[in-house]
Amino acid sequence: MSDDPAAGEDAGIYDVAVVGAGIVGLAVAREMLSRRPAARLIVIDKERAVARHQTGRNSGVVHGGIYYTPGSLKARLCVEGARLMYDYCDEHAIPYERCGKLIVAVADQELAGLDELESRGHANGVPGLRRVGAEEIRDIEPAARGVSALHAPDTGIVDYGLVARTIERELRDKGVHFALGCEITRMRRSGVHTVLEHADGEFRAGRAICCAGLWSDRLAVSAGAAPDPRILPFRGAYLYSAADQEPVVRGMVYPVPDPALPFLGVHITKHIDGRVSLGPTAMLVGSREGRGALQVSARDVASTLAWPGTWKVAQRFWRVGFTEIRMASSRRAFVRACAKYVPAVASMRLDEETGSGVRAQAVTRDGTLVDDFVLSRTAGVVHVRNAPSPAATSAFALARELADRFEEHSVTG
Repeated sequence: MSDDPAAGEDAGIYDVAVVGAGIVGLAVAREMLSRRPAARLIVIDKERAVARHQTGRNSGVVHGGIYYTPGSLKARLCVEGARLMYDYCDEHAIPYERCGKLIVAVADQELAGLDELESRGHANGVPGLRRVGAEEIRDIEPAARGVSALHAPDTGIVDYGLVARTIERELRDKGVHFALGCEITRMRRSGVHTVLEHADGEFRAGRAICCAGLWSDRLAVSAGAAPDPRILPFRGAYLYSAADQEPVVRGMVYPVPDPALPFLGVHITKHIDGRVSLGPTAMLVGSREGRGALQVSARDVASTLAWPGTWKVAQRFWRVGFTEIRMASSRRAFVRACAKYVPAVASMRLDEETGSGVRAQAVTRDGTLVDDFVLSRTAGVVHVRNAPSPAATSAFALARELADRFEEHSVTG
């Protein structure tokens, strides 16, 4: 079950427990340790290694903060989070590259969307953001085509799995306990402790912070929170360039996204290892661990279908759903979507192996796809109820926000 739980008279009792060993949970543990160096901390995760879900299965982009509604948590934490992420990488010699991003409008009807993103980006303080025309698009990304674009030169790429493993080593060196391969099934308050139940027993902590991603709603409800919002699992699939294929882009090229959706559309991204990915798609699937498109969990299907918001999302976005299914079932359709703004993708040699991950997307009862971080509290626990992209970029800034709420919670209740 656990790799190094504390032994002795107080075994299983901690000052602070963090549930979830993705990059947000690890950053939270690091922040809490910096504030309470003498505290007994434990990080708990159902997987046997850190960063096994969204942290280790994403585009590896250090986002600039362009997309997010001014005043939202995403807007407030992304720009600061990117700065802190670069600082952490510098401190620990983690490779990254500020290779820049273009968001490309390929037709005049997309210009209004680009205008809105430009306004948001400037309001959010995105470094160096500027509008460029068709000729400058080709100067920045010779393979890209469009009528206009936004250029964010500070946007970068990094291996978030490596960042997470570096934080893990740092925490272990400072005495933080880890219980990996240990699935928390219920959280409840008992006297002065938060009790975290698992198959082999329980841990007790003065307070807990729950960063459980795809299982965040279930643990929040077990701790006494309302069921709204519920997590729906959206599978994101990636195609990768062949190992000997020269990169078709210098950095990242994105389409203008659908403003009604919290997804950014399939995009083209150079990774820190030199490969190029296409994607991700965003298809609702039948398992919260559904990295395979046809993988099904009876419990997850029942949870998804029983939620009223699921049906309202399906009613509003059924056309988008069909597009996602088509891309999931056809490489040609997938490549065609990306070739609209980088035509060279059509002739790019692709690896036979594909990649995928599952995004935890919070959906309200009325069918709203929640487009911001959602944090809440129950007795003895601070919960992260929604932390999609740019959660990895924002991890260190989000950790500060969560630690502030933890400290406030400790004082008030």
